[in-house]
Amino acid sequence: TVGGTREAIDPVRFISNHSSGKMGFAVAEAAASRGASVTVVAGATTVEPPANVNVIRAMSASEMHAAVKTELSSATIFVGAAAVADYAPANAANAKIKKDGRDVMTLELKKTPDILAEVSKNRHNGLLVVGFAAETNDVIGYARSKMEKKGLDLVVANDITKDGAGFNTDTNIATILTRSGGEIELPLMSKRELADKILDEVVKLRAVE
Repeated sequence: TVGGTREAIDPVRFISNHSSGKMGFAVAEAAASRGASVTVVAGATTVEPPANVNVIRAMSASEMHAAVKTELSSATIFVGAAAVADYAPANAANAKIKKDGRDVMTLELKKTPDILAEVSKNRHNGLLVVGFAAETNDVIGYARSKMEKKGLDLVVANDITKDGAGFNTDTNIATILTRSGGEIELPLMSKRELADKILDEVVKLRAVE
């Protein structure tokens, strides 16, 4: 999964995030270059996908969830690089909401499907599950907790407050956490280079199964 999701408030407005899709597309491109058959379920992105992958567009968290469920049975590796909204408006309006002199508007939000957790929980034999953790503080702690709670094989953690890391950059700084407790700290590098580092660890995991 790649990019951000858009959760409708009304036909004009939505809740989203700053995800560009650059990191996810880099992983997809790197995997395809190694001979993998790659399907990307992509939300909102600011860059074009690589030419050698199959792309399915799914703008909301629920659409992305449905697309993943449809495609997952044929996969051997799931990489959840999308920044999926945790909450969506409980009741999206059918028409544009007017201001009507109101200084305040309250939105009720409902939890969206946890795609990564569900994939991990319902995995078929041999499926490896890779997650990403974009954090602003206690990066490794939160990433390790995410790995344990969701039963992931690998988590790529990055501090989005660091220069050169995070959303809409061509570079990243990350720590790869493995299920055996390993931590691989990586310096500033291009997202395409980082993609290969991630896949190197995936190959190692596959080898020890």
